[in-house]
Amino acid sequence: MLSFITVLGIAVALAMDAFAVSISYGCGLRHFSSRVMFVVSGAFALFQGGMTLLGYAAGSSFAAYIEPVDHYVAFGLLFFIGAKMIREAFRGDGHCEAVDPAAMNFRRLLVLSLATSIDALAVGLSFAFLEVRILPASLIIAAVTLLFSMIGVKAGHILQKIFGRRIEILGGSILIIIGLQILISHLRA
Repeated sequence: MLSFITVLGIAVALAMDAFAVSISYGCGLRHFSSRVMFVVSGAFALFQGGMTLLGYAAGSSFAAYIEPVDHYVAFGLLFFIGAKMIREAFRGDGHCEAVDPAAMNFRRLLVLSLATSIDALAVGLSFAFLEVRILPASLIIAAVTLLFSMIGVKAGHILQKIFGRRIEILGGSILIIIGLQILISHLRA
């Protein structure tokens, strides 16, 4: 069973993608818009929490078959996701795209919400192997994502391009460290 602090750490790591994308929304705003902040952060939070539940449901159906190697699977998934986040942080130019609050592109937001929550699907899958209480965990992930995304939109507007995609390095590193912690604790047991 994962501790609250570990689940919170995973939530923070997962929120980094949404945070980085929220910064790009915020730095593309000519004038700050609360509407954009709430729509963007709400979409990211909904998808992060929902994809965690979906991954858990998928993992629960075959968790008993891979229980002997679940810690390797959890480590592999978290390591892969973390490494992918770090790699992606070095890609892209870090420039902000212009966002018009009056003509918010909901299709683009849907695609970005889905893309930033794929990691949450894999984490939900690993949660099934680790027998995590999924409802509180997914609510924590959604709440942290909501908060980080709101902060991201505001910070992006205020600070423009200071953070950019480089914040994903921290998120990826946190996932890798948590994966290592899970692997080491199971190997010692």
